[in-house]
Amino acid sequence: MGIGTLTTNTRIDYVAELNEQQLEVVTSAGGPALVIAGAGSGKTRTLTYRVAWLLENGVKPWNVLLLTFTNKAAREMTGRVGELLGSEADGIWGGTFHSIGNRILRRHAETIGYRSGFTILDREDQLDLLKNTARDAGAPIRDKNFPKADVLAELFSLSSNTGEPLEQIVHERFGYFEGITNAIAAVHVAYLQRKMTANAMDFDDLLLQTNRLLRDHPEISASYREQFHHVLVDEYQDTNLVQAELVDLLGAQHGNIMVVGDDAQSIYSWRGANFENILKFPQRYPGAVSYRIETNYRSVPGILDVANAAIRGNHRQFEKNLRPWREAAARPIVAQLATNNEQAAYVARQIADLHRQGLPYRDIAILYRAHFHSMEIQLELTRRGIPFEVTSGLRFFESAHIKDVAAFLKFAINPADETAFRRMARLLPGVGEKTADSLWATVKAAATSTTPFGKSLRSAKPPTRAAKTWEQLAATLDEIAPERKPIAPDRAIEAVMDAVYDDYMKVEFANYENRREDLRTFIGYARQFPSTEDFLAQVALLTNVDHTETQQSTETDRVVLSSIHQAKGLEWAAVFVIWLSEGMFPGSRSLDKPDALEEERRLFYVAVTRGRDYLHLTYPQFRLNSTYGDPVQRPSRFIKEIPTHLLEKNPEEHRDYSVSPQKSNNKRDWWY
Repeated sequence: MGIGTLTTNTRIDYVAELNEQQLEVVTSAGGPALVIAGAGSGKTRTLTYRVAWLLENGVKPWNVLLLTFTNKAAREMTGRVGELLGSEADGIWGGTFHSIGNRILRRHAETIGYRSGFTILDREDQLDLLKNTARDAGAPIRDKNFPKADVLAELFSLSSNTGEPLEQIVHERFGYFEGITNAIAAVHVAYLQRKMTANAMDFDDLLLQTNRLLRDHPEISASYREQFHHVLVDEYQDTNLVQAELVDLLGAQHGNIMVVGDDAQSIYSWRGANFENILKFPQRYPGAVSYRIETNYRSVPGILDVANAAIRGNHRQFEKNLRPWREAAARPIVAQLATNNEQAAYVARQIADLHRQGLPYRDIAILYRAHFHSMEIQLELTRRGIPFEVTSGLRFFESAHIKDVAAFLKFAINPADETAFRRMARLLPGVGEKTADSLWATVKAAATSTTPFGKSLRSAKPPTRAAKTWEQLAATLDEIAPERKPIAPDRAIEAVMDAVYDDYMKVEFANYENRREDLRTFIGYARQFPSTEDFLAQVALLTNVDHTETQQSTETDRVVLSSIHQAKGLEWAAVFVIWLSEGMFPGSRSLDKPDALEEERRLFYVAVTRGRDYLHLTYPQFRLNSTYGDPVQRPSRFIKEIPTHLLEKNPEEHRDYSVSPQKSNNKRDWWY
């Protein structure tokens, strides 16, 4: 019985268990193969049965390598093969790229200069090592403009995973560090040596060092190439340069490399994923056979019609057409709202209707391009008492950068606020808990004084490192509260950002751009309040409501608020995709870059295909309290690209959700 020959002499009835396209992949002959698996089409099921088919056709478990991106996916697939075949499946090499790299390196560490028992640095350990390395390498760490360890880690990781020189990464993604590129590069060189000396590897090394081992030691490479007769890769569209090379190195001898993925869901270039890997697989492996899996078991036909139309605008793609398994239901809705606040109110009302008519909150998701898009939604859900969880980050007012800036305003209206003072002080270089205590001991005496802030703060003696920024802090407090009379909250936040906090974020946070957008949204929210006192009181009330609910409730039935990037691979009965206006989604930085715009369109496709039964696409006509750009919002090109007959426009305020669309049968659960 040969691979690729359909036979009934198997324990599993593949014809009964798989659809025609899945069956073609599972029972295919060897050689390189590219499987384009559309959203909700049963990618996991197909890979699982492919492994089972190989084992039932005489391939030994230890001759199969299954590479995934998550431990959960690896456990699900190998576990399911075990359920299908029992002990015959024992010994499969299945796991994430990093876990397989670790497994290989544990056997051969000494070959590349490490000792057995090397340490894998977790994130905290990595940052500690980077801090010490930068200090010992003589980097200008006391300079307030030199990046902190978290930012250095991001820079080094991007360079490792993309193969781009560090100088290029700085130029293209962190341009505000270009003047100190040489100092950053010197820390990188020292860090690489420090890891080797410490017999330690960070997460990226598990791939980099594995590839180095296999490239530089042909005898070791040959043994693994001989072992792995079949290499299968899940989510190939998310691979970076290093991961693609590892696949090439391990699968070269037998050539039986099957990669499964969806180019239309390639959305992680910002963290190093290379879209070219899947797009150019047929050129990388001449003679590769391509397959399509296009039957979608997740969504109603109306959602799939929108998804197919949404991705059609991309030129660089493998064309596909998702076909529905489920029966027709209501069309998706596009809702044009007057303002961003009305958008939030609309979403909240629709969620309330869905819940009243029987849909659990946990089966509802609100998806967005960037975390700051969720602020009005969070406020509105809080006001209405609708429980929610935020998976894209902390709740808005609990974020560190929001609380940092708020501390300036709190101290300006209440100079006796010790907590606010300490938070401000700790933003300064060289100021920790003890120094903050010492500074407060001097400053608190002036709490009830009418002396301007600048004068009272200058009576304290900060560390030499912090002298310049302490002077800036004093001047900023005078600016936001001249003669101790606070100015409007939106103007105060802008002043803090311009004078102190924007530069702080650049060196402290790898996601500086996202946090800056959060603060711009914070400014917009503050604009509606006549005084800083009123503004901070409202923020405190909303934060305390959130905290009380979180502490007292064990309720797991909550609406999910998520960025689209984090929602990939998940699904909900009802999905709301918000802020579909030009410059918001697609994001403004992608509008003049064709490749970036195509990735934004793929991101929209991912958002649409998360919904099973109901889909709402929303955008405001006017952005209240806009801090920059045009407050008038134009609908996203992604909405305009969808034929009008596929969407229901200007819906009635309250909809009948009581009649659910046709539900999938129980077979659907393992179609994924």
